Amino acid sequence: MALELRQSLKLSQQLVMTPQLQQAIKLLQLSRLELQQAVREELEVNPALEETSEETAEEEAPPPAELSTPPIPEEGPTPKEGDGLIGRVDWEYYFNEGSRDGRVDRDTDDEDGRPYYENTLTRRPGLPEHLETQLRLLDISDAERDVALYLVGNIDENGYLKTTAEEAAQALSLPVEDVERAIATVQTLDPLGVGARDLRECLMIQARERGAAFELPLRILADHFDLFSRGDVAGTARRLKLPKESVKEAFQRLVTLWPKPGREYSGDDVQYITPDVYLFKVDDQWVITLNDDGQPRLRLSSYYRRLLTGDAEGLPKEDREFLKQKVNAALWFIKSIEQRKRTIYKVVESIVKLQRDFLEKGPGHLRPLTLRDVADDIEMHESTVSRVTSGKYVNTPHGIFELKYFFTSGLNREGGEEDIASKSVKEKIREIIRTEGESKPLSDQELMRLLRNQGIRIARRTVTKYRAAMGLLASSRRRKQY
Repeated sequence: MALELRQSLKLSQQLVMTPQLQQAIKLLQLSRLELQQAVREELEVNPALEETSEETAEEEAPPPAELSTPPIPEEGPTPKEGDGLIGRVDWEYYFNEGSRDGRVDRDTDDEDGRPYYENTLTRRPGLPEHLETQLRLLDISDAERDVALYLVGNIDENGYLKTTAEEAAQALSLPVEDVERAIATVQTLDPLGVGARDLRECLMIQARERGAAFELPLRILADHFDLFSRGDVAGTARRLKLPKESVKEAFQRLVTLWPKPGREYSGDDVQYITPDVYLFKVDDQWVITLNDDGQPRLRLSSYYRRLLTGDAEGLPKEDREFLKQKVNAALWFIKSIEQRKRTIYKVVESIVKLQRDFLEKGPGHLRPLTLRDVADDIEMHESTVSRVTSGKYVNTPHGIFELKYFFTSGLNREGGEEDIASKSVKEKIREIIRTEGESKPLSDQELMRLLRNQGIRIARRTVTKYRAAMGLLASSRRRKQY
């Protein structure tokens, strides 16, 4: 069999993800904080990119004609002027200072030169630091303080001691009595109840400090904690041979105690959400406003543009090519951010159109919606819609929601009516339980019948699943006996 070499032509199509396109896709899925970080990183590596300042504003010429700005592929129709979208990119805006209307400076100090109060805040101490500070102020021996510090290191984020006196005594090679004495010292610290070994001890520490008003609650904790944990008022009254009303009042006092005293000092600080989009209703029309506060405003460096247009001929070829590459990269980065804004706007505009009942009437009127519904409406791919809705938040009259909140499955209605979103069904279940009678909570079966009376076809197991997902207790545990 003879071997031979041949040449042939073959026509094929393939999608090539250029670095620029990969960058545009990456920017699209970033959250506000991640976008700020990405801009900072790009400013560090690209000298042709600048952040605008308020002090100076100079008129500059457009970039040299020989520079090319590769367009970002767009999925769907390009927004036109006057249709409510952001519109065509005005590159003069980026070559100069740009519009400063409505801008908020992030690093501005007070008029007297002092920084804002928020800029002076530091990390608050954690629970171990809070307890160690108190121990150093106590009038105790150094040996007892060392044992107490060891115990503090074994307290979890809820404030509970996670080691026994015997284990601590063995680890420290000390008598158990010395460790018990140190445990008692730790349990006198703030927050009240810290250092307890279980819930019962935690509540008893707090009850003792409340004085005579907690004499009966303390007795219940000491001798009948099993009944209290089940909420059995009647059983506790029978055991104590006391009126049911007295026991009920004692239960009500006990539920005012805090079962996790360390939570106040545990974990990170509260993270506040800054919405990416605001929705306002003006004259029966919903207005969409993108939130640019805190986002750096970018432009092309005037120095490098002058260098290319005026002194480029005197530069070596390698330097000239480097400058062209950086300027093109800066233009692409700016356009990618602008494209990100347009895409977010279009997705929110579609959600407003498809979820108008939610905006007008509230979460109980959320309709079933999928990524494909929005993708078909704005003529983009589902993956693009998924990237846009990830980590982006919108401020509505009913609160701040992640864009993904508006995408939900649906349940069938009887009589051929439009399907209802599962999140709306959950809200209905929550509302029914909120208004139910205290003495006879509704079972899941009864909840199912009430929903079916409203035309919602739902199974009992689905009601149970939705109720559990919302953290609502079963009817047997919701019965309010005290």
